[in-house]
Amino acid sequence: MIKGKNVMDTLRERGFIKQVVFEEDLYKMLGEESVSFYIGFDPTADSLHVGHYLALMAMSHMQKAGHKPYALVGGGTGKIGDPSGRSDMRNMMTDKIIDDNCNAFKMQMNKFFTFEGSNGAVMVNNADWLDKLNYIEFIRDIGVHFSVNRMLTAECFKKRMATGLSFLEFNYMLMQAYDFLYLNQTYGLKLQCGGDDQWSNILAGADLIRRKEQTSAYAMTFQLLTTGDGIKMGKTQKGAVWLDRNKTTPYEFYQYWRNIGDSDVEKCLKLLTFVDLAEITELCKNQDERINKAKERLAFEVTKIVHSEADATESAAKSVAAFVTGDVENMPSIVIDCGINTIVDVLIAASIAKSKGEAKRLIEGGGIKVGDVKISDNAHEFTADELKSGLILHKGKKIHIKVSSK
Repeated sequence: MIKGKNVMDTLRERGFIKQVVFEEDLYKMLGEESVSFYIGFDPTADSLHVGHYLALMAMSHMQKAGHKPYALVGGGTGKIGDPSGRSDMRNMMTDKIIDDNCNAFKMQMNKFFTFEGSNGAVMVNNADWLDKLNYIEFIRDIGVHFSVNRMLTAECFKKRMATGLSFLEFNYMLMQAYDFLYLNQTYGLKLQCGGDDQWSNILAGADLIRRKEQTSAYAMTFQLLTTGDGIKMGKTQKGAVWLDRNKTTPYEFYQYWRNIGDSDVEKCLKLLTFVDLAEITELCKNQDERINKAKERLAFEVTKIVHSEADATESAAKSVAAFVTGDVENMPSIVIDCGINTIVDVLIAASIAKSKGEAKRLIEGGGIKVGDVKISDNAHEFTADELKSGLILHKGKKIHIKVSSK
C-alpha cells in the first residue's frame, strides 16, 4: 500500500495534469497500490531535449511516490513516425541508430529517476514485439476494435488530411494502442501517461485493453511545456535545447532558463524543479526586477538536475561575470582557430551567427559590439595580437563572450 500523499495531488498542485480518463478510479488506485505505468519516447535523435523534461519530472514524482515507471522507446513505431504535430513523413531509421539513441536516453533518464530497486524504472523497446507481428493476425485481432470514422476525428489525423496522410502513418494509432495492450498483458501495466498532444493515441490504448481484456486501464496526459503565448519551449536561435552537454552546453542550458519570460517563471519552477511550492510562491510574489532571483533559482535547479550541482554553480558564476561584474576571467569563453580574423567569420566561429548572411544582418542592425565599440563594418578585421589577447564580444543584451585564437 502506498503511504503518504497521493501522487495525483502532487501532480495537480504543480500543474502537470491536463486530462485523465476514469479519474476517480485512478486516484483511488494510485493511493492504495504501487502502479506500473509507462511513457513513450521517440528515438529519432541521440539525445532527449527540453520537450521531454516535463515527462521525466512526472516520472520522477511518481516513482518517489512508490510507483514503477516504464520508459518505452519507440524502436518499432519510430520506423513509421507519429503524425501528431507533423506536416510531413519522417525519414526511416536503422536498428543501429535506434539502439544507440536508446542507450543515450537511458543515461539521461538516470538523472531524473533510478533504474534500481523494487520500483526501479525499466526501459523497453517496442521493436521487440512490433517487429514480430504477423500483419493478418494483427489486423484481425486488433484492427477489429477500431472505428475508422472515430480515428479520423483525432486531432493528429485531422491536421494531416489536408496535406496527405499515408496508410503507413494511419497505422500508428493502432500500433501505439497495441503497445499498451502488450505491456498490460506482459508486465501488468495499467496506466499510460504522456504529453497532451498524445491524448488520442493514449486513450485508444486504454480503450483497446478494456474492450479486448475486459479489465481496467487508464490514461493521463500532462500539460505541454509552452510559454504564456502558447509556443513550445525549448527552441533557440541555434535550435533545440538538448539535455546532452555536447549539444547544448551547461552554460547555454542555464542561460536558456535564466532568460525565460517573467510570466513563465512560476510555472517552470513548479513543473521542472523540486523546490517547495511555498518557496516558489515567495520567490515569484514580486513581478518586477526581483523576479530575476526566481529566474536564477530556476536556472540553477534545472542545470543541477540535468548536469550536476558543479555545472550549475559554474554556469551561475559565468552568468554573473558576463552580465553583472564584467569579470573577463570568469565569463564564458571560446577559442577559435588561427587565421580567422574578420568579424563575420569570428561570429560564425563563436556560434553567434549560423551564416555569413545572418552575421552581416546582426552587424548592420547594430547588434554587435566588441568591448564598448559597436561594429558597423562587415569587413572589419582583427589583428592576430587582438585575437590572441581575447575579444569581449557582445550580441545585444543577452550574449557576452570572450573570444580568443589558438
